[in-house]
Amino acid sequence: MNHPDAVKGSSAAEVAALVARLTDAGRAAGFQAKFFGEAAGLPLLALTRPATDDLPRVYLSAGIHGDEPAPPQALLSLLEHGLFGGDCGWFVCPVLNPGGLARGTRENPDGRDLNRDYRSRSSAEVRAHVAWLDRQPAFDLTLCLHEDWETPGFYLYELNPDHRPSLAEPIVEAVRGVCPIDRSPTIDGRPASGGIIRPDGDPAKRERWPEAIYLRAHHTRLGYTLETPSSRPLAQRIAAHRAAVTAALDRFRRDFRDRSG
Repeated sequence: MNHPDAVKGSSAAEVAALVARLTDAGRAAGFQAKFFGEAAGLPLLALTRPATDDLPRVYLSAGIHGDEPAPPQALLSLLEHGLFGGDCGWFVCPVLNPGGLARGTRENPDGRDLNRDYRSRSSAEVRAHVAWLDRQPAFDLTLCLHEDWETPGFYLYELNPDHRPSLAEPIVEAVRGVCPIDRSPTIDGRPASGGIIRPDGDPAKRERWPEAIYLRAHHTRLGYTLETPSSRPLAQRIAAHRAAVTAALDRFRRDFRDRSG
C-alpha cells in the first residue's frame, strides 16, 4: 500500500536530474556508469567499480518502490561523501523504479509491484535488472534500501543461511542514534526482536519473489533489507540509511579482514 504523503512534487524531470547526479557522483568516485534499460522514458542506472578477486564484492540497491524517495537520496549522499573505498568491489543500482518515483507510487507506471516480480519477471524493469545481475559475479554482501510507512521506526531483514557473523545488531545500534527503532514483537506479520527480522528465506517456499529473495537464490549468501519509517522527515530517513549502510560496511569489512588474515 502506498503512503499518501510519501512523495510530493516529483516529476520525470526531477527523477532524470537525480539519475544524472548519481551518474556524475559515481563517475567522480571512480565508478563506471551503465544504463542497462529504460522505464517510462527514464534510464535504469548501474554503477560498478569491480575489484580484484581477493576483495569482497558488495551490491546495493534502492528505489524499487517509487513512494520511497529516501533510499536513492541516501546512496547519492554516500557516493558524494566518498563512502565507497578501494577495499571492495562495488555494484550499485540506485533507482530501480524511476517511473514509479516520478509518479510517487509504490508500483511502476503499469501498476506492478517490482519487488514481488523477481520470480515471474513480468515487468520490463525486472527483466532488465535480472539480465544485468546475471552478468555480474557473486556478491559477498547485498544491501537493499527501503522505506515503510506503517512502521514507527527503523527495522531490517537479515538473510544469512550460512550463519556468518551478523551485521544486524551493529546496524540497529548505529541507526538508534539518529532514528527510532521499531521494537515491536511482530513487524510486517513476522516475528521480530529489537528491530531485526530473520525470516525463512528459502526461495522454494516463496510464490512471489522480492529482489532480496532473488539475490539470495542466485547471487549472495548474506543480504539485508533496510527499512526506514516514512512518517519521519525525509532528512532523518536519509540519515538513518546513511548510518545503516556505513555501519554494515564497517563491520563487514572488519569481519572480512579477520577471515582473510
